[in-house]
Amino acid sequence: MGAHLEDAAHFTGGHAAGVAYPRSEWDVARLVTANSRILPIGAQSSLTGGATPFGDVLLSTSRMTRVLAAGPSRIAVEAGVPLDALQEALRVHRAVYPPVPTFTGATAGGSVSTNAAGAATFKYGSTRDWIESLTAVLPNGEVLDVARGACSADERGFVIQSGGETIRIPLPSYRMPDVAKRSAGYYAAPGMDLIDLFIGSEGTLGVITEVTFRVLAPAPAIALALIFCPTERVGIELAGELRHASVETWLSRDPAGIDACAIEHMDDRSLALVRDHGDLDQLHVAVPDGAALALLVQLELPPVTTSRLAYDQVESALLPHAPDTGLVRFCQMLYRFGLLETTELAAPGDVSRHQQLLRFRESVPACVNRLVGAAKREVDGRIEKTAADMIVPFDRFGEMMEIYRRGFENRGLQFAIWGHISDGNVHPNVIPASHDDVVRGKEAILEFGREAARLGGCPLAEHGIGRNPVKQALARQLYGDAGIDQMRAVKRALDPQGKLSPGVIFPE
Repeated sequence: MGAHLEDAAHFTGGHAAGVAYPRSEWDVARLVTANSRILPIGAQSSLTGGATPFGDVLLSTSRMTRVLAAGPSRIAVEAGVPLDALQEALRVHRAVYPPVPTFTGATAGGSVSTNAAGAATFKYGSTRDWIESLTAVLPNGEVLDVARGACSADERGFVIQSGGETIRIPLPSYRMPDVAKRSAGYYAAPGMDLIDLFIGSEGTLGVITEVTFRVLAPAPAIALALIFCPTERVGIELAGELRHASVETWLSRDPAGIDACAIEHMDDRSLALVRDHGDLDQLHVAVPDGAALALLVQLELPPVTTSRLAYDQVESALLPHAPDTGLVRFCQMLYRFGLLETTELAAPGDVSRHQQLLRFRESVPACVNRLVGAAKREVDGRIEKTAADMIVPFDRFGEMMEIYRRGFENRGLQFAIWGHISDGNVHPNVIPASHDDVVRGKEAILEFGREAARLGGCPLAEHGIGRNPVKQALARQLYGDAGIDQMRAVKRALDPQGKLSPGVIFPE
């Protein structure tokens, strides 16, 4: 049981009444009926404490790992299937599931539970946009099969039949921010689909047992480009041009258009962390002196593109008779920005280099987590990871970056900021040297939440709310007391005894 007493947020004090490993929907129904506190868990990769137990019976989906059906247009899986296994099952169909989060070991049920999003949300949206149907076991033990389009809310909400009784679920009236990523409590919109109520509900309304996702076929060829920029302004301008060119490609369906489905971002402090604490020799990446920003661009190319063809196009990109392709246009854009010499391209099929560049990006949070862990062990046991997950419209991104920096610097805090610049979604992290740094960091995050909302963004983008007191405060700050009361009313309608994931989204 010990391995299950904390999730990736490393909340302290986790304890469980027991762990159950159901193999079927019927097992789940029996467990839910027989227990008063149930916490469903998948990979426990939650960064919010939402998968840390506090006296609950843990319901692990680790034995519910069957791929039920797979093809070039959809895949049906049990909740415990890891997303990398899901992608592997699609490979034979030359298909792919695009909106995977960064951690591909996350499970299907967990990604639905948090409406997970990741690097490619800019092009493909979040998990919500790809779900056709799901099955959930309700707190009363009844099984609910929900297909998209089968049940919509009227002006008062939903009416469903379950266990011989009529359940009336009110429709919240709060307005959710209009941005690409929102994992900010119960979804609410006029005339909304019932399936959307369960997506992003963090295991508080039902235990998801099966999901059917839409998929994309044929899978495009992927090239990665690591670009070091001399200033943040240049990096943001380049990201803006790549976004604009990509949207134009999608609208015009130009086969020779630039198609960047994801642009990742690492600020100068992130690069300094990796230079000082990372393993650059193993990754074979040299961070140039003076680099103020790094971008990792994921380019989609026609499925038939090979490594040799891609490198031939790159070599000829600046010649008078270069072929007109998306890759050539991309190189020509880099040349206009003066960045071609500080860019490395990993072409389609170069699996080893792809993995190294992706690990380079992931080495930033890994370095921060190591430093936080060391400070916790060596300085003060109360030190904890102190980080935000916020999104603003891209045209306000530069302004929000200034707000992050000013808020941290005014409090004398060390920090690093990285994330998904193509969405305007980044993760400002404190690097604490004391418990006081943690306290001041939390104050900064609440300030950032107010500013993100003022700029039309959302202070809870990807990771959900969970048990994290700061994230619960951000939700209350976003929706007000009335909005949180409306969420509680939804919870009471489906779970009057409060048995599923108690303390998640709002305090018990």
